[in-house]
Amino acid sequence: MYPIDFFYRSARLRPQAVAISSSDEQVRYGTLLERVQALAAAFQALDPAEQSRVGICASNSVEHIVALLAVLASGKIWVPLNPRNSSVELNRTLEVTRPSIVVVEDKYRVGLQLQDVPSVISTCPDEGGGTLAALISRHAGCTPAPITCGMDAVQAIKFTGGSTGIPKGVMQPYRAWKATLINQIHAYRFNEQDRYLLASPVTHGASTYILPILAQGGCHVLPDDTYPQSILRSLREDGITTSFMPPTLIYMLMAAGEEGRNEGEYARLNFPALRHLVYGGAPMPPEKIRAAQRFFGPVLATTYGQTEAPQIVTFISAEELAQEDNVGSVGRMALTADMAIMDPEGRLLPSGEVGEIVVRGDLVMAGYWNMPDKTAETIIDGWLHTGDRGFLDARGYLYLRDRLREVIITGGFNVYPIDVEDVLTRHPAVHESAVFGVDDDKWGEAVHAAVQLKPGCQVNAAELIMFAKEELGSVKAPKHVHFYESLPRSPVGKVQKDAVKRDVLDQAAAQH
Repeated sequence: MYPIDFFYRSARLRPQAVAISSSDEQVRYGTLLERVQALAAAFQALDPAEQSRVGICASNSVEHIVALLAVLASGKIWVPLNPRNSSVELNRTLEVTRPSIVVVEDKYRVGLQLQDVPSVISTCPDEGGGTLAALISRHAGCTPAPITCGMDAVQAIKFTGGSTGIPKGVMQPYRAWKATLINQIHAYRFNEQDRYLLASPVTHGASTYILPILAQGGCHVLPDDTYPQSILRSLREDGITTSFMPPTLIYMLMAAGEEGRNEGEYARLNFPALRHLVYGGAPMPPEKIRAAQRFFGPVLATTYGQTEAPQIVTFISAEELAQEDNVGSVGRMALTADMAIMDPEGRLLPSGEVGEIVVRGDLVMAGYWNMPDKTAETIIDGWLHTGDRGFLDARGYLYLRDRLREVIITGGFNVYPIDVEDVLTRHPAVHESAVFGVDDDKWGEAVHAAVQLKPGCQVNAAELIMFAKEELGSVKAPKHVHFYESLPRSPVGKVQKDAVKRDVLDQAAAQH
């Protein structure tokens, strides 16, 4: 079975069940199947080549989900284009993958270089020319030609930050998507009563829940907007059982709500159906975990995985995470995952010893798009080297410690300091910069930049932040800029980033 076949089976078994619920419409499985197959046939008519790329740049919507499923059904490769990224980054992704079809929400067209894309399709619900609705109408009743490629063929290319300013495309094969689907159904015990709230972008972690929920006959619920009060209302009133969110969003929801006087009373009254509130994309400190459990009830769960080994490598249930001994863990291995701890010499380590987390099996990516050398550095003897360090306890629970690779996780997104430093150094007033993450209650980690200006040059923090935002987008731009007459350096002239970070933290502590 291909990943899309799990949806097909549910649609034929439960054609009248609601698959997607929004304020505008209730899409039943039978209707969703008709739209998906018609659009998949349209994609194949626009480009008959199997494994060609289709980019989708849109916010969460019925149209976005239909387009994504149609890409899977047509035997093509999905390239998610996160609208929150800068146009520079999105255009690099387009240049690298060269999609033959791009589906785009009209408000996100500005800045995108689409002139060389053979087919550009609007998500606008009108049936005018060049829209998804028009294509679906034109191909109504059609079905796509069967997929013929093997399970090692690529289902999606998802981009993660790179160390060279060039997007690093993770090729996720059919087998990885299928393994993820099985892992999630096994871990969460999804069924036809599940109602999943799409509160975070489909372009990221939320996409991994689309097929597992549909495979079990559940329903995806689209909130009216992404404001915290709207999401809280949906959690209260729409019978939501499951949602995936980065810690930042969970903190925002907690700040927007009010805890009841009696512990657990607020959660019981406000989230009666909620069973799984899954956080991921960034760590959550123990005190925040306990605060979220008091606010939402004993429903907080988490997973560990990477774009290179998509959810889920490990999983810890809400029941397990409620136990004090487990609060620092990210759980045990998922059903189809094979994970171990390895030392720098490639030896597997016993429980209790800290080393690099390595993963192998169907869950592992096929490699990096057009980067064979980078692939060879990351997958060695079948083991994916995650760049994360941790240890397994005697019970098989994984505990994360730190990262071998320099990366900041802010709001659930990976930010590679060298990418930000590269942009800051392009400013005519900047001589050199050092970018690092600082623990932050809202973002998990906030991006900070220490900057040394060129002699005689002037620029303020707000101007540099805006300069970085124009190139990188708001997520990756620094939240704070610290100016130095001379950045601290090692005897060989390398900026001592640890010293800069200690200095910034000391200054912050002195101010408080």
